[in-house]
Amino acid sequence: MISDVKSSHTDKELARLAAGGDESAFEEIYGRYRRYVYSVALRLTGNEADAEDLTQDSFVSVLRWVGGFRGESSFTTWLYRVVVNQARMRARYRSKRPEVQTDDGKLPERVRAVNTNPLIDRLAIEKAMRRLPSGYRAAFILHDVEGHGHEEVARLMGWKAGTSKSQLHRARLGLRELLTARSPALRN
Repeated sequence: MISDVKSSHTDKELARLAAGGDESAFEEIYGRYRRYVYSVALRLTGNEADAEDLTQDSFVSVLRWVGGFRGESSFTTWLYRVVVNQARMRARYRSKRPEVQTDDGKLPERVRAVNTNPLIDRLAIEKAMRRLPSGYRAAFILHDVEGHGHEEVARLMGWKAGTSKSQLHRARLGLRELLTARSPALRN
C-alpha cells in the first residue's frame, strides 16, 4: 500500500491546496508518498544514501511544481516522473563531477574494478544497471522489473512506444555486455 496517511482529500485536491501554499496539504502528500518515492529512488540509484538524497530532492521539486499536476493521470504517475527527472539531473551533474576517491581521500588516476567472484549475482546486476545510461536503466526497471507495458513506459517517460522498445533492447544488450565482461564463463 502506498499511502501512510489517510484523509478525505483526494490527491488532486491536496495538490491544489499545496500549490496554494497550504503546508498541511504538502505534509499530507509527503506522509502518503514518502515510502513510495524512496522505493522508486532506491531502485533508480541502487544506493540507500543516494536514494535518501534523491527522495529529498524529489519532494523539494514536488513542493515547487505541485501546481503542475493536472489530474489527467494518477498522482503516483506524476510523482514517478518527478523522481525520474530528479535522478536524471543528478546523473548529469555527477557525470560532469566524478566523486571517486581513494581511501586516503585523493583522486586516483585510474580506478579498476576487481573481479573476485565470477558468478553473476544480484549485486553484480545492480552494479551493472547503475552503469547503464539513465534512459536505458529507466526502461529496464519500468518494463522488466516493475512489469509496465511499452505504452505505459512511454507515457511515464514522455517517449513514443518505439523509443521504449529500443531503450529496453539497448539496456538488455548493455547489461549482457557488462555482465559477460565480468564473468568470462558466460561468453558462450
